[in-house]
Parts: sequence; C-alpha cells; structure tokens
Amino acid sequence: MALRGRNPEVDWPARPDTSLALNRMGTFDWDLDSGRLHLDPTALEVLDLRPDEFTGTSEGLRARLAPAEEARLDARVAQALKDGRSHYGAYVRSRRRDGSPAWTHIQGHILRDPRGRPYRVIGILRDAAHDPGEPGAEGAAGEQAEGRRRMTGVVERTTAILAHARTVNDVTDILKDPQALGHLGAVSVMLGVVDGGRIHLVAEGQLGSYVPEIEYTRIDARLPMSEAVRTMQPVYLAAREEFQVRYPDLWPYIEPLSVRSGVYLPLIAQGRPIGALGLLYTRDGDFTAEERNVLMALGSGIAQSLQRAILFEQEHDLAEGLQRAMLPRRIPEVPGVRIAVRYRSARMGRDVGGDWYDVIPLGEGRVGVMIGDVEGHDTDAAAVMGQLRIALRAYAAEGHTPGTAMARASAFLRDLETERFATCTYAEVDLNTGMLRMVRAGHLDPIVRRGDGSVHRIQVAGGLPLGLPPRDPPGTGTGTGYPVTSLELHPGDTLLLCTDGLIERPGQDPDTGMRELITAVQGGPVDVQELADVLCDLVGDSGGGDDMALLVLRRRGTPAARGGGPLRHRLEPGDPEAPAMARHLIRAAVAAWGAPDRADEIELAADELMTNALVHTEGGGEVGMRLTAEGRIRIEVEDSSSALPRPREAGDWAVSGRGLLLVDRLSDAWGVEPRGGGKCVWCEFAVAAAPAPVPG
Repeated sequence: MALRGRNPEVDWPARPDTSLALNRMGTFDWDLDSGRLHLDPTALEVLDLRPDEFTGTSEGLRARLAPAEEARLDARVAQALKDGRSHYGAYVRSRRRDGSPAWTHIQGHILRDPRGRPYRVIGILRDAAHDPGEPGAEGAAGEQAEGRRRMTGVVERTTAILAHARTVNDVTDILKDPQALGHLGAVSVMLGVVDGGRIHLVAEGQLGSYVPEIEYTRIDARLPMSEAVRTMQPVYLAAREEFQVRYPDLWPYIEPLSVRSGVYLPLIAQGRPIGALGLLYTRDGDFTAEERNVLMALGSGIAQSLQRAILFEQEHDLAEGLQRAMLPRRIPEVPGVRIAVRYRSARMGRDVGGDWYDVIPLGEGRVGVMIGDVEGHDTDAAAVMGQLRIALRAYAAEGHTPGTAMARASAFLRDLETERFATCTYAEVDLNTGMLRMVRAGHLDPIVRRGDGSVHRIQVAGGLPLGLPPRDPPGTGTGTGYPVTSLELHPGDTLLLCTDGLIERPGQDPDTGMRELITAVQGGPVDVQELADVLCDLVGDSGGGDDMALLVLRRRGTPAARGGGPLRHRLEPGDPEAPAMARHLIRAAVAAWGAPDRADEIELAADELMTNALVHTEGGGEVGMRLTAEGRIRIEVEDSSSALPRPREAGDWAVSGRGLLLVDRLSDAWGVEPRGGGKCVWCEFAVAAAPAPVPG
C-alpha cells in the first residue's frame, strides 16, 4: 500500500537523541503499510539482538519475546489503533541471549494521515529491569503485581458466578465462557467429572483440544487428568516436551496445537475427588508459587460448585423419577382419535410439581381425557398427584358422569388431609356423535381448533379446585359443584388441554402466554404429535420455571360443515344432565341444518320421547338425529323395552299422558319400530331447502 499524507518534517528513520542512548533508551520506527521496522543500536542492545540477527520487521522480535507476550503486545497495539489513540505503552517480558528473563518497556506514538488512517508508529524501548516506577505503573514489579491482581480477580469473579450454578451444564457453560477463565491466560479449559471408575470429559472450550477418543477415560489411565484424580494432587507441565515424555497417549492430540504448558487440578469435595480441571497455555515456563496458590483456590471453588450441581441433579432425577412413575406408562390407542401427550419438568433440583394427564377408554366409542396440577413443587405433590389421578380415573371408568366423578375426586383429596388443592379439567368425548362434555375445577380453559383452522378458547363453567368444599354455581342445580359444559367436536377438530406451565412467562401477564399459545395452535401442524412438539418448543427458555403438561386430541375424519353429520347421544338412567345436553345438541344441529324456525318444535318433541324412554324403561336409551333422503329431520329414541307406546287421552287434571299426543301434533310424521329386544320411537319434521346429509 502506498504511503500517503506523511508529515515532511519526520524523516525515515527517526534520528535518536543522544540523551536517550545514554539512558539505555533505544528508538524504533515502524512503517505500518510496508511492515518495515527500524531499531537503532541502543534498542538492539536493550533486546540483546545483534544487527545481523534482526530481520527489519516485527517478526524479528520473536527471538526475544515469548509467544504469549508477543500476542499481548500485538493486542495492545491493535486496540490503540482501533480506538483512535495517539499513544500506547506496555511492559513485556523478554529473554536475553543466555535465556535469562528481562523486562522491556515500550512506548509508541501513532501517526495518522489527514483522513485519520494510521500509517506509522515512532517510539522508544527501554530496559525496565530496575525501573523505579512511573505514574500508573510500578515497572516490572508493577506488571507482576498487576498479573497477580488480575488472576485473583478472575478467581473471585468466577467463584461468585459459580455460586449461582444449579446444574452441571451451568458449571460447564461458565467454564467455557472466554470472559471467565480466559483472563487467566489459558487458551483451553477442560472439565472432567468422575463417573464410577471413569472420567467423563463434559466441557472443553476455546482452543479445540477436545477429541472423542478421550471423552471417557479410566482413572488408572496414563493421562494427566486421570493422575490428578488418582493422586488428588495437581499436575503441572512446564514445557511442551513434558507432554510428550510423561503422557505419550495424550501427545498425539497435543502435538498439532500451540500448547506449551498446562496444569490439571483435582476437584476435591468432602475429601474425595469428583472431577478434574485442565488449563492449557501457549506460554513456556513453570508456574510460580503465587500462581499455584491462585489455581488451587480456583479448583477448590469449582469443586464446591460442581458437587452442589451434581447433588441438585441427583435429587431432581429422584423426584422426577417418582413423578414419572405416577404418570401413565403408555397412552392407549383409541379408534377414531389421535392423541399426543407431553410432560416437561422444571429443572429446579428436587422441586418438581404435581402436573398430570391421563386418557381413559370408556367403551362404546367414548373416551375420557384429563389434565391437572396439584399445588406445590416437591415429592409430596408428585405423590398426591399419583393418588388423585388414579382415583379420578377409577370414578370415570365406573361410569359416573363428569360432574360426579370430579366431585368424588375432590372429596377424595380432602380425605387425604394433605392441606393441598389441585386444579383439573376432565372431558368425555362420544366419538359416535362428536359430543364433548367437560367439567373444570379451577383450571385453565381448554382450546379447540376447528377443522377450518379457526381457534377458540372455550369458556367452560368452572367449579372450585379439588380439595375445597363444593358449591353449585347459581342456577345450575347439578348437585355436584361442577357444572358440565357441552359442545360438538367434529371430524378434524382438535382439543388442547394444558397446565399453566405452558403459558407462564416471567414478568409478563398470563394472557400474553395464552395469546402466544393460541397463535401457535392456529399456525401449527395438523398432526397431533408434531403440534405437541411445536407447543413444547414455544416454552423454551422463556418458561416460568414450572412443570408443564399437555394433551392434544384430534377427532379423525374429514372436516365437515358444523352440524352436518348425524348425532347420537346416550341417555343414562338417573343422569339429569343427559336430556339437557341432548337438547343442546339437537338445537345446534337444527340451526346448522337450516331450520331455526322449527327448533322449538323439534326440541320439545325430542324431549317428550326422551322422557318416555327414561321414565317407562329401566335401561335408559339412546337419542339420534339425522337428515333423511327426503330432506326431513328425523329424531329417533331407542330403548330396551319391547312394550309399544300408544297415545291416550289424559284427563283435565292429569299430570302425564300427553307426550305422544304432543309429538303427533308437532311432527309431520311419527311411528314405532321394533329393534331386537327393544324398540325405536321416531318423529320427522319437514324443513325447507335442507342441505344434503354429510357422512359422520
């Protein structure tokens, strides 16, 4: 690069002043564009270089400067050039011709062209072995003191940071950070953890000295880390040759690197070795007594942090194992739906929660799903969770309605006398009709994604958390304290249940997490397994430290227009909620099928048929609704009684007996059909421009 903008009054080379030479101060002149470096005779004398040994470039100084010192000096100059400074100074360790150590002080003045580009450095070199001191420095002794303070500061800062490490990964991340131990001058940091009779190399940073062949090594191996663990004494390597002679098995991995010295420190906690720390350097020479003391203090601090992290992980693994043992070992295959579940524990030592999920095949095309969270984060919460999950599963499998099953589970938790409560959502899906019945005990509302891609947060009427005294919301009259909410789950629709660990965000409103969840569900994949993975990734590192459970259920089939398929609903004796749910489904289907003007008539006729089945038979029945080929809405109620009904005239003061007469007046046609050991009572209603039936 051509030299531009030089000041004409500055000649090349700069002429030394006689007084500088008399004070053993030599001068240098460094052309940054060409790389030429001029040293006057006094500067050559300070560096103990003969004129024929000097090459006229900065590389000629390598004969007297150690690699680490050369790198440090280059960094100091580069920083001064980058910062736009006009001066810089540095103390560097050098070697005389006989190998004895020396200290040299260098001061440079940076010349820049009119555009501010540096092109030349002029300065002095002086012998600092007996430097009396200057402002801001204490000569060679000051440089050494500065080095000691720097190393001590690194140890103190690293120990303070490690005090917050909770896992082994936290410890390794700190050790691999160049801003942490890098200030010690090490170019590579390795951490090995004792695992039985082996050492597992779990961290390596900066230089790239990690190789798979030494990831696992035996404690009795001929390696410096193994020796440090075996003898519980540090291993110091002051020269490159020591690696080759003392540890020939390690030498093939060290030889390609610029490593010239190293130290391997045993990490001892409670009198036993738990690992070892390796530090590699590009410098030559042994470690001073002060350096060894600082390194031993560093090893002691790391050992305490590592032991604490190992204990945290062991306790967490124990608690997490208990919690997972309380969860279902497998999710059953249920015809007609695809189900995915996920569970993620908080990495907080022994602090695990009581989150759970479950899937219960109920027979006859029905399935129950639940999700819940026991209050607290400890092993007791996990144990209570397991008992509560099994109890609620048993109540549902016995055939209790969702509200009754939830009420009994709440009473069960109170009887345990744990002083804990739990939140829960339980839903039963009839895959024959698509009817979904849900109860909620203080839990999050579920989310439904329809087959057309729309996503809705379902407002489910809720009761108190489990374990608290029950009460019925005004006007429900269920008697259980847990009202049932019904909706239709059509082919292609997806139901999502989760615990609050999925939506918690530190320092943010819970609604923010819910909005993010809804957005992710709306844009997520159709496959439930892939969707569950996407939602778990949504938490990532932003979660609030709580456990998280997730259940995703998708009804199989091709998405159809809402209300387009046939409906069927079971009528159980003694279930006061069944007719109300059936009426809800019938009214919704009538509106969807284009006959809202006849909704009241159809609902009333269906209610009369259902009442007859429940009152005059012992086994309950089943109500169905479909569109006929003639475009009529047909209501069918089947029961197990073979006795055929007949209309009869009721007296003026009679409280019953008018059901079939009412059906006859409201419907366009009705009749009775024998069905095996029972019968089917039906009625039909003509509707205008009814849509074609869609297969269920």
